[in-house]
Amino acid sequence: MEKWEVVEMDWRKSSCCDVEEIVRLERKIFPKHESLSESLIRELKKRNSGLIFAKRGEEIAGYITKLAVKEEYRGQGLGEALLNAAIQKCRTRKIQRVCLHVDPLRTPAVSLYNKLGFQIDHLIEGYYSSDRNAYRMYLDFDV
Repeated sequence: MEKWEVVEMDWRKSSCCDVEEIVRLERKIFPKHESLSESLIRELKKRNSGLIFAKRGEEIAGYITKLAVKEEYRGQGLGEALLNAAIQKCRTRKIQRVCLHVDPLRTPAVSLYNKLGFQIDHLIEGYYSSDRNAYRMYLDFDV
């Protein structure tokens, strides 16, 4: 069986099939009101924007602009590998702080972020919808 490869997307060189598969995954995992699928391509073209994804052969199993991993591949370390790749990219670019938002009810995600050193800054009530909150979490780097 092929190993998973963590890839940083270069917009100028990436396959449109990769982008299309990532957009399909985005729509499948996130509720419509949380999905960036309509603006994902636009976002990727912006300066200082990027996308890191896990791929085996032609199959994309997960990506990070948001952290998303197909359900059948969860619990196998792909989310952690994607997040570590993004953290490393931030370190090489001398970024001092990474922030993210996560639904407090997504306990596996909150646990992963804590494991990698993220701390809860505060709770934002009604972030996703009137009855769904978010933690704002951060990770500071020694620069």
